[in-house]
Amino acid sequence: MAEEKNTLQDLKDLTAEAAAATATVEVADTAVETDEAPKYVAVIDDLGRSYATGKRKDAVARVWIKPGSGKITVNGREQEVYFARPTLRLITNQPFTVAGRENQYDVIATVKGGGLSGQAGAVKHGISKALTLQEPTLRAPLKAAGFLTRDSRVVERKKYGRAKARRSFQFSKR
Repeated sequence: MAEEKNTLQDLKDLTAEAAAATATVEVADTAVETDEAPKYVAVIDDLGRSYATGKRKDAVARVWIKPGSGKITVNGREQEVYFARPTLRLITNQPFTVAGRENQYDVIATVKGGGLSGQAGAVKHGISKALTLQEPTLRAPLKAAGFLTRDSRVVERKKYGRAKARRSFQFSKR
């Protein structure tokens, strides 16, 4: 059996080959990164609008936004008429405030189901999603504020043998 003896020169050659191999891998990795498409792209229709659906409790809002003067229309009525309470108007305007885009987009929304509070939350969710489709760079601040997450809390259903969802019937000793 002939034993191979490794010399210092052989080890230097091996390290040079290993360095060359890692360099080619790094070049290949950078090529893959540059060919990759952007993660989020703007989704705008022929009329310059972005569409999104927002949900909250039992309310569902269909929202279209387009660049404009900041006019918000809900179910064919002005925001001030439909959402009479100032807190509800504040809720629907929150995405624009966080994104720094006050009075830059017109909003057309149709809302069904639920009450006014749930509808305001649904419109807020829809506006946030539509803003991210119009300007993908706004996703980070809206996500950090929690506006892109659907609030999934809904009313618990009534169970049989109960007065309401959890309340029992009144107990009578006699």
